[in-house]
Amino acid sequence: MCGITGVFAFTEKGAEVMDRLKQASYALKHRGPDAAGVFVQQRVALAHRRLAIIAPETIANQPFTDQTGRYTIVYNGEIFNYKALQAKLIAKGVSFSTNSDTEVILQLFIKEGQKCLKRLHGFFAFAIYDAAEQSLFVARDRYGEKPLLYYKDSDKFLFGSELSALIELGVPRELDYTSLFQYLQLTYIPAPATILKGVKKLLPGHFLIIRNNKVHDSNWYKLPFDNNKANSQTLTYKQQQARLQHLLQQAVNERLVSDVPVGAFLSGGIDSSIVVSLAAEQVIDLKTFSVGFPEQPFFDETPYARLVAQKYKTDHTEVKLTNHDLYSNIFGMLDGLSEPFADSSALAVYSLSKQAGKQVKVVLSGDGADELFAGYNKHRAELQAESGSIATSLVKGLDFLWENLPQSRNSLIANKVRQLHRFAAGANLPAPDRYWLWATWQNEERALSLLKPEHRNKALNRLYTARKSRLTECLTRNQYDLNSVLCADWQLVLANDMLPKTDLMGMANGLEIRSPFLDHRLVKFAFSLPVASKIDSSYQKKILQDAFQDKLPTELYKRPKKGFEIPLLSFLQTEGAGLVDKYLSDEMVEDQQIFDVAQIRSLRQAFKGSAAGTVQTQVWMVLVFQYWWKNTFLSGS
Repeated sequence: MCGITGVFAFTEKGAEVMDRLKQASYALKHRGPDAAGVFVQQRVALAHRRLAIIAPETIANQPFTDQTGRYTIVYNGEIFNYKALQAKLIAKGVSFSTNSDTEVILQLFIKEGQKCLKRLHGFFAFAIYDAAEQSLFVARDRYGEKPLLYYKDSDKFLFGSELSALIELGVPRELDYTSLFQYLQLTYIPAPATILKGVKKLLPGHFLIIRNNKVHDSNWYKLPFDNNKANSQTLTYKQQQARLQHLLQQAVNERLVSDVPVGAFLSGGIDSSIVVSLAAEQVIDLKTFSVGFPEQPFFDETPYARLVAQKYKTDHTEVKLTNHDLYSNIFGMLDGLSEPFADSSALAVYSLSKQAGKQVKVVLSGDGADELFAGYNKHRAELQAESGSIATSLVKGLDFLWENLPQSRNSLIANKVRQLHRFAAGANLPAPDRYWLWATWQNEERALSLLKPEHRNKALNRLYTARKSRLTECLTRNQYDLNSVLCADWQLVLANDMLPKTDLMGMANGLEIRSPFLDHRLVKFAFSLPVASKIDSSYQKKILQDAFQDKLPTELYKRPKKGFEIPLLSFLQTEGAGLVDKYLSDEMVEDQQIFDVAQIRSLRQAFKGSAAGTVQTQVWMVLVFQYWWKNTFLSGS
């Protein structure tokens, strides 16, 4: 869609940064290669990059200023109900110079102020400058579909769609070791933190008001999660299914509205298959895209995607990725990350987006369904752990066996052993500690050991404890059950892993990715459902599968969750082996002075031995960080 950035100077010194705005805008060129605009007035400077996915007559060139000259907006996103909002504003006497959602947002803000946010259906990040009040209003959508980062000191306020823009604006390049510590556990850095000290991500559902050199942060949207209400749901299961069918169809229909053709990602899983089934009813010859790994059948779900494509007669493209293909795409993927992000499936999303972007500019996806309807394997594990059954006790009692058997994500049996070991370790813990263990790729002790000793106190401290506590607050408020876990996943996994991944990888290839499961009306309904509607002893995402059973090929109904992964071990041991040797080398680690040389050497040696399958993700996390660090701290000024 777009990229935005800007400067709001408080002093003459702060105003000097405005000279760097064009460089900051250029850093976002991949988000908007088709057009660029700049607005400069006194001590404010705003910039916008645009990707052409809408008809010229519906475009408001940005930055866009209202007819009075008082208000100016830069905006990134898509508002699906903007025409209805525009009609209501016209009825109230508001005149428009364009037919764009940009101007609708601006006029709605002029009329209603911050209250306008709750009227918007869609995803967005925007900033509005009020010349009369000398203030800036910055807002982000409900769930964090569109990114917004910012920095403030005594001289200025800076913001941008990606960290790369803020780096061009001159933010201090000082590592936040608490963020690095979290990254080494999770593979990503949860908001509001970033990898750099002082730079923050605006939280989903929040807005900022910058006035009189001060920044005020407010929460305009809260996830509608109340376990007591969910457990007293009055609709019957059949009525719940009917309601879900209506809401998801409505969400799909809204996200199909576009001035350019819309396609869909089709993984072979339940979520994207349902989205495709609904979209194909509205779009003839819907273009669908799936990714497969012919060299590694264990990771290849294209046969299931093919079944759906054949059932709905879509114009289907299968992107077959070999290790050589992954290598050819890895630098484009890594360059698309403005801070370290080591969910390895980003490489597959990048590769898929690259191919899809050659045919369409917008695709639908199934993101969010797992977090709404209990689709992850850890959700079944949580249900089992809370049950206290004989089977649970047996798995816990045999942990000595699981711990000593080969574990890996790369084969059926070794992966099952890995899962049993993680289950046994987590089942003995209190719910919040179990949640964190199952959300991470290595424990706190191991992650901390990778850092040089002098940095460890900067990482594990009261700030870390406070951040971790905020991320797991859903588990300690309200009556605890699996819906509490889904709430935590929505705020941690979806907002900080899944959505940044699709935004960054899509934008790196000029592709907008829209998920119907993120419609706020559907989300509200999903969190009003009891656990029993989502998961039971036989299958996960129960209501989703039952409501759309007639839409799915029989082979997909009640099919266990596979997970969207790449053959990371195979890649790093073949085409990517040189990258491991380069970025985890003693020489680079010694020169860098961040990691413990002996620990990284030990990790590298373990990866070259029989333990490779258990440390592949740790190796990938360090590799991705090293690449980012080298580009950020050793390139340019």
